[in-house]
Amino acid sequence: MKELLYINKFFKRYKWKLAIGLVITIIARVFSLVLPEYIQYSVDAVEQFILEDNFTEEEVRSKLLNYILIIVGSAILSALFTFLMRQTVINVSRYIEFDLKNEVFRHYERLTLNFYKNNRTGDLMNRVSEDVSQVRMYAGPALMYSIQTITLFACVIPLMFYTAPKLALYTLIPLPILSVLIYKISRIIHERSTAVQEFLSRLSTFTQESFSGISVIKAYGIEPRINEEVYHLAHEGKKTSMDLAKVNAWFFPLMILLIGISNLFVIYVGGLQYISGEIATTGIILKFIIYVNMLTWPVATVGWVTSIVQRAEASQKRINEFLDIDPEISSPTEENTPVKGEITFENVSFTYDDTNITALKNISFTVKHGETLAIIGKTGSGKSTILDLVARLYDTTEGTILVDGRPITELNLNDLRNSIGAVPQEAFLFSDTIRNNIRFGKEDATEEEITEAAKKAAVHDNIVGFAKGYNTILGERGITLSGGQKQRVSIARALIKDPQIYLFDDCLSAVDTETEEEILNNLKKVSQKNTTIIVSHRISSAKNADKILVLDEGRVTQQGTHNQLINEKGYYQELFLNQLSEKEN
Repeated sequence: MKELLYINKFFKRYKWKLAIGLVITIIARVFSLVLPEYIQYSVDAVEQFILEDNFTEEEVRSKLLNYILIIVGSAILSALFTFLMRQTVINVSRYIEFDLKNEVFRHYERLTLNFYKNNRTGDLMNRVSEDVSQVRMYAGPALMYSIQTITLFACVIPLMFYTAPKLALYTLIPLPILSVLIYKISRIIHERSTAVQEFLSRLSTFTQESFSGISVIKAYGIEPRINEEVYHLAHEGKKTSMDLAKVNAWFFPLMILLIGISNLFVIYVGGLQYISGEIATTGIILKFIIYVNMLTWPVATVGWVTSIVQRAEASQKRINEFLDIDPEISSPTEENTPVKGEITFENVSFTYDDTNITALKNISFTVKHGETLAIIGKTGSGKSTILDLVARLYDTTEGTILVDGRPITELNLNDLRNSIGAVPQEAFLFSDTIRNNIRFGKEDATEEEITEAAKKAAVHDNIVGFAKGYNTILGERGITLSGGQKQRVSIARALIKDPQIYLFDDCLSAVDTETEEEILNNLKKVSQKNTTIIVSHRISSAKNADKILVLDEGRVTQQGTHNQLINEKGYYQELFLNQLSEKEN
């Protein structure tokens, strides 16, 4: 139960709703106690009429009619309050599920890229969906039935001892045995529930990756191999679930057996007491049988509730593992820190924690507000890492990054990232309309702004060529579009934001040279008042920049303007000549 202490704060948040639910539960159970009491009265009245002739037939009929009306009325009221109880307590569990899912998701958003490199998407999804749902079962049905059971036991058992102490004692003998069995089995359930939840995470991860990479699977014709892996995974899941189901299967048969034994005690011991005169009427025996059967479901739910609690604890433990992770990068202040766009790297070095690869080594440069910096270099030279550090997706290992003369670590993180329009190397589009994908950069953008941004990104003509134009729904990750179209929609998304800083990470690699030239000319016009950093493998993307950096193995090997670098021996000149000859050919 230690892991489930985390959600106590949600119980406090909805304490008044829960308190009302508790009161309603008690009222519902009190009304349900009318049934055995008045059935005893009815049987006693008939018995006295038959055996003792104390009442006339009319009096017995009148009594029975009154008793029936009381029983029916109390049953209706009990059902009404039970309905209200479910509406109150179960609704609270849905509120808690809503709050917990949002809290987990918000925490996911705060965690850094290192976290996502070390954890699979399927596992993250499972914890925010399946695991939270298991916790909801604890906060709703388990809590509700526990309150019901405690209330019923608190009412019924004292009444049983008040009516016939010896008979009550014999009737309740199986309950301690049941408690011991529940305790032993629940420990096994906890272990096996954890195994089931871990398997579900692996299954979610496998299926998510398979669906995302379905084009690769089909292209390589490896469907049989994937099917075989699914078969083995499903077989393992069946075994894990069956191990849990086998333990759960013990609960209800054991409970029904023990309840049946209680009924036998009532009939046998009650019968003997009636014969000996210790019990005045047979109505008491019937009343006890009803009491025992009233306790049947609450006792049976003890096992079910125990199983829910164990599974919820296993799920909450998995959730807590992530909630306990402190973000490596967080905002140092809540105060606004407006960004203009001047960026300075002072002796910056950076090493990735997960691979221990040093991507940057003693990098220094300055990009003034309104200037454009182009970064050229071989694959793996550290170009994209510079952009990640500017957006503060990582913090430097050594050295300092200054934005407008202030250390980047002193800026409000939201202000910093809101001032950036980033276009990643792999364009990511959402399964939504093209319009909404462009408007993602500016939620309140007008139709004119969306169209203008698409025109600047040289994708407007492509969009209007679709049957539904800007209302075209994209498939997952924008699969509906070509690679070049996805890149240009991503560029439009950045342009519509009109940020202080543009970060373009090789975002024109999938477009032809003519379209590239058109986009670059448009970028030059719109970015005169913005700071722009362009990462590229093409000289054509870098030639108009105010400053060009050439990286090799994390170090700056050359820097200057295009005209300076093409006249200087080195990687830039070689790349320029190679691409020039390719263009001529």
